[in-house]
Amino acid sequence: MSDASRRSTTPDPVEDLLASTPATAYFWGRVAGDGELTEDCVTVRTTDETSADALAAIAGTGRTDHDHRITARESAHNASIVRFDDEYQLQVFGTLAERASAALGLPIDGQPGGYRFDTFSEYRPQLVRGLLEACGTICFRESSGSVGVSFVHDDDALLRTVQSHLAAADPHVPADDLSETSSGGYWFGLSDDADTAAFARWVYAGSDGSGLYSTERRQKLRRSVERANGSEVGELSR
Repeated sequence: MSDASRRSTTPDPVEDLLASTPATAYFWGRVAGDGELTEDCVTVRTTDETSADALAAIAGTGRTDHDHRITARESAHNASIVRFDDEYQLQVFGTLAERASAALGLPIDGQPGGYRFDTFSEYRPQLVRGLLEACGTICFRESSGSVGVSFVHDDDALLRTVQSHLAAADPHVPADDLSETSSGGYWFGLSDDADTAAFARWVYAGSDGSGLYSTERRQKLRRSVERANGSEVGELSR
């Protein structure tokens, strides 16, 4: 069955968003990669409906239905999700931002962050999955018939944290050194000798059963790997 034809499982709401669970690892990976913390609000963005459903469900708020409307739902937190023309934006209000900054080292109100994600070591695939979907890029290199996976962000401290989690992954995921982008940010890619098929299996393991994924990003990674390996379409989904 292809990714496009699968019906995603919706995660259960999480009472304590700072507890260490697969859902919170994914949630905070998404926040770190494409979100921000202010004094009284955590904001996270996504362009994918499946991941919007997952993030909203984790926060216990209304989630999108398949006609792109917002479905009312009792919230476990003071949270809301809004769909704009090209993205969904989830916001969780209250003390969570300050608590997350203190517990996880996330930057708040523009202050530097320390990114203490060791609490999610048991759920490293979900954490890296959230980061990959939020600030990663995936491409198929026509010239070499290989897959390029890279992470791009304005905060080099975050990218160094991603590198450390990839280095500790099983299977080990070798990565190149950090470089500056032309726009003043930073990036690094998986090394040329990285086993991208093993990485794809590892980072999306169990995603069907959990609902913690972006359909578009998962499909792009899997299809790129299948193309590079000369595999049948859908082989990595089996």
